[in-house]
Amino acid sequence: MNRQALKEQPGAPEKAKKGRKERIFEYLFGAGLFTLIIVYLLLCFFVTDWLYTRIGKRPDEVYVQLINSVGSMFLWGFTMALLGKYYFRNKQMEFFRTMVDAVRRMSRGDFNVSVERDPRNGPFVELVDSINDMAVELGQLEQMRQEFISNVSHEIQSPLTSISGFSRALKNDNLGEEERKHYLDIIEAESKRLSKLSDNLLKLSSLESQHHPFELKSVRLDKQLRNHILACEPQWVDKDIEMDIDMVPITIMADEELLSQVWTNIIHNAIKFTPVGGTIGVYVTGGTGEAVVRITDNGIGISADDQAHIFERFYKADKSRNRALGGSGLGLSIVKKIIDMHQGSVSVSSQIGEGTTFTVRLPAAE
Repeated sequence: MNRQALKEQPGAPEKAKKGRKERIFEYLFGAGLFTLIIVYLLLCFFVTDWLYTRIGKRPDEVYVQLINSVGSMFLWGFTMALLGKYYFRNKQMEFFRTMVDAVRRMSRGDFNVSVERDPRNGPFVELVDSINDMAVELGQLEQMRQEFISNVSHEIQSPLTSISGFSRALKNDNLGEEERKHYLDIIEAESKRLSKLSDNLLKLSSLESQHHPFELKSVRLDKQLRNHILACEPQWVDKDIEMDIDMVPITIMADEELLSQVWTNIIHNAIKFTPVGGTIGVYVTGGTGEAVVRITDNGIGISADDQAHIFERFYKADKSRNRALGGSGLGLSIVKKIIDMHQGSVSVSSQIGEGTTFTVRLPAAE
């Protein structure tokens, strides 16, 4: 790693300095153990030599060397036992206490934990990495959960506030009949919006539960799209929208009911955001082992920043516009989930003021 890379990483100089200190400690520790062996050998030599002088008898040199070696090894073993009991074992217990404390903190909902990774821990290094990875993943899940609850609360609170406010206004005896009808229409619209939000939440939850019914069968994709366009005819005729359709006959293996929700969401969005007298195009082509569906409009478009998040739950490219049209920000999340279940892909390309194109790719039937 070069000097520039170290500068770019936060805390890199401190980590490098700490690593050098650990290596120096290991070298000194090894040198100390080697020196201790020599000291024990010399100690045994002088002690046994003193004993031989006191008793006035000295065994053969072979036995002298053997006694010195056994004595020094005994002292060495005794020292290692003491170190293992009072030093190494304490460090090991401290390491295990750190891991247990990290797990306990995570069990209490605190995922801002990190166990220090020390290569000297041997096979436990992988366990440390797993605990750290688990803390990061659980922290991300907790953040997503909190954001989800916040978004749901926000989406529910707005229509409830409108319903409550206009209900109080209806208690006014001096309210005119036309104004009273207007308030009732708003309450009805907000109630429908709450109902749609609830339906979409249940639908998305069911799709993500891995238990949602998923039955593949042969589906003529072009016929299914034509049926959806005809079903939406009152909406696009009301806005004087021209439908440009060019579809080749192609068959895919799909869950027809789920896939119909994809076309309903995308086509309805195109009708919503296409101006009066605009144009919507629906094109189906066949590629190499895949069917490609492109649904275009010449509406207001989506910014590049918003395109990166358009399939996220509750994300709205234009909060005020979506609220006025009754959107909850869940439709495209459902689209993405259903297409993923079909082993396909969905993408968006758009230019502000020029329009939007949604491209769906699905495996074609063999």
